[in-house]
Amino acid sequence: MPIRTPHGRAAAYRAVWQWPLRSPARLAITAVVAVAVVAAVSFGIGALTPDRTGPLDGPTRATPTARSLPPGTSYTPAPTALPPVPALRPTELPLSAAPPAAVDAALRWTRAWVRPPEGTTAQQWLEGLRPLTTPEYLGVLSTVDPANIPATRVTGEPRAVSVAPQSVRVQVPTDALTLLVVVVDDEAGTWRVADYDEA
Repeated sequence: MPIRTPHGRAAAYRAVWQWPLRSPARLAITAVVAVAVVAAVSFGIGALTPDRTGPLDGPTRATPTARSLPPGTSYTPAPTALPPVPALRPTELPLSAAPPAAVDAALRWTRAWVRPPEGTTAQQWLEGLRPLTTPEYLGVLSTVDPANIPATRVTGEPRAVSVAPQSVRVQVPTDALTLLVVVVDDEAGTWRVADYDEA
């Protein structure tokens, strides 16, 4: 049977855990140090863990899944709460709201667009379209050969078919096809053609 002595490893351990019990002051100091160590460890772990909470996250709670339900039970996931969507301003306006200036711009542009008389150069044709066309679309028209345009004249009245706050689509009939001309407001009070297609 071993003999206890005041020396050795067991005696050292005993001295450590008995030290706080020798007086109330030592016990209070030990408690304060223990709380500080636990707080420091918790703070360190929280600083190293990435923040995964978002504005819509709430308290975590157990949610049933298809695997956790008994066999034969249907699983319907709970709907996710989304923020309310503000009402959108309608982009379509009644046809009666089409500005006459926009419809007139589409008519004048189509008259300048139809195939010009023989001897008219492409540059002259393009200059006739310049005041009625957006600068961006004028660059597209610079690649067009006006001699290949099938229409030679406008044959009817223009008619708005779609109206938005800043643009109007206008149908303009010609002797070869009906154009669908897109006219936009350039924010300076001038309506210019930004595109066209065959209606």
